[in-house]
Amino acid sequence: MHATNSRGHSPAFLQPQNGNGHRSSGYVPGKVVPLRPPPPPKSQASAKCPSIRQETRASFAFSPEEQQAQGRSQKQKRHKNTFICFAITSFSFFVALAIILGISSKYAPDENCPDQNPRLINWDPGQDSAKHVVIKEGDMFRLTSDATVNSIVIQDGGLLVFGDNKDGSRNITLRTRYILIKDGGALHIGAEKCRYTSKATIALYGKSDEGESMPTFGKKFIGVEAGGTLELHGAQKASWTLLARTLHSSGLTYGSYAFEKNFSRGLNVRVIDQDTAKILESVRFDTHEYHNESRRLQEFLRAQDPGRIVAIAVGDSAAKSLLQGTIQMIQDRLGSKLIQGLGYRQAWALVGVIDGGSTSCNESVRNYENHSSGGKALAQREFYTVDGQKFAVTAYSEWIEGVSLSGFRVEVVDGVKLHLLDDVSSWEPGAQVVVASTDFSMYQAEEFTLLPCPECSRFQVKVKEVPQFLHMGEIIDGVDMRAEVGILTRNVAIQGEMEDSCYGENQCQFFDYDTFGGHVMITKNFTSVHLSYVELKHLGQQQQLGRYPIHFHLCGDVDYKGGYRHRTSVDGLSIHHSFSR
Repeated sequence: MHATNSRGHSPAFLQPQNGNGHRSSGYVPGKVVPLRPPPPPKSQASAKCPSIRQETRASFAFSPEEQQAQGRSQKQKRHKNTFICFAITSFSFFVALAIILGISSKYAPDENCPDQNPRLINWDPGQDSAKHVVIKEGDMFRLTSDATVNSIVIQDGGLLVFGDNKDGSRNITLRTRYILIKDGGALHIGAEKCRYTSKATIALYGKSDEGESMPTFGKKFIGVEAGGTLELHGAQKASWTLLARTLHSSGLTYGSYAFEKNFSRGLNVRVIDQDTAKILESVRFDTHEYHNESRRLQEFLRAQDPGRIVAIAVGDSAAKSLLQGTIQMIQDRLGSKLIQGLGYRQAWALVGVIDGGSTSCNESVRNYENHSSGGKALAQREFYTVDGQKFAVTAYSEWIEGVSLSGFRVEVVDGVKLHLLDDVSSWEPGAQVVVASTDFSMYQAEEFTLLPCPECSRFQVKVKEVPQFLHMGEIIDGVDMRAEVGILTRNVAIQGEMEDSCYGENQCQFFDYDTFGGHVMITKNFTSVHLSYVELKHLGQQQQLGRYPIHFHLCGDVDYKGGYRHRTSVDGLSIHHSFSR
């Protein structure tokens, strides 16, 4: 046995203090033997340090195996603690870095967004139709509000940028007779890598017989000459798609239905298919004059399938020969509560569902007084076809100055659903769309306004107006007859302001409307022109050759062959209501 006095070496088994090999009770060979504490020192102050040293030198005795195990355990603990500390420190560092980067990115300008150029100065020229604006070297303007000027020339390194917000809350309209961009001048609304999110409109105003005419470009234009840059980039969206199902006139597969007649005595009945809104039965029962007619009505209702929609309207009078069995049948199968007390010449109308109970029944009654019912007895209920199209069934009855009227309507309500081939989730409510003609007449193309449609899938939209023509949505005998559906609205727009009617020497013998729109013209040696997802409306000038909505005039090659590293492009444009091709 030997003793050690250095920390980190193996603890030793100590010789008994009495010098013999006597083992105390409870001693087990190979186990750590606790030592007896030394006698208390005379002075605690003088003994404090030695006692500590003594305890540190040897407090326990270990076997060689346990000494090695404890060493390994301590080493593992040290490594584990070091790893934990490193992990916590690293995590804290990266969290702090993420917060700092997040804050800085929120407020730091995006170099891809032209309106975030820190050198730009906010510009508000106001409303002055006599102001001629020249943006030249050193002028770097950010347009932040509506403005009206006479003209704008951007040249010699001048820059005009439309301001934008990430939430798309801006709505800027710039009205001018013309914009000319040349000799290093540039106009930017968004960029390909930072598309404009707000609403921007350039409105070109002026009549053909007023204002100055500029060389090459004429009047009412956006012109790009040598050295000019025009970059317009609206929000990206699907430009057009095809109908996936045929769009029927009136929005219903079998069309809408309207009927009105005077003095159609008795109970006028219509049976409608709940899945397609198709009129299945159109029958009149003269229950005023004949009991047999009442019995015939009873059997008619008995034979109807559950779920069928039934509409009834009184013409003239229907109560005189109406049998109790028929009344009971109307109550049982249609849920009527007013039929029991129906009187002479009372106006009564009902819309219900066979075996649908009183909750499915809507009815109304009006008394006959002084040759009038004082208004319509009107009943109406709304339903959905199997395609999800909402429609209403209406029945009505009334007396007007001694004349009895009764009628029915079946029509779409709350918009018409269009089923489309592609994902159009980028199309927003309020936008205008066009459905092309699938007939020989181009005049059967129709425009519609999109409505909110939370129940629509990404392949459906709902439109406000009711279609007037049939638009095919099928491939027939291998021929693709599906109508194109395009969205006309863009958040960046160039449009001509038009007069209410034709005027002056604008070929008014052929046109009763103004045909002097704006135009966009680019001439050779321009620096850069890219237009994407821009709306061009009321452009082109009928009376002037070469005045098209957008016109690259004798520019030659405008890709890499012509020396343009970033080839010129127009993409996703909406060009409509034009006055020249």
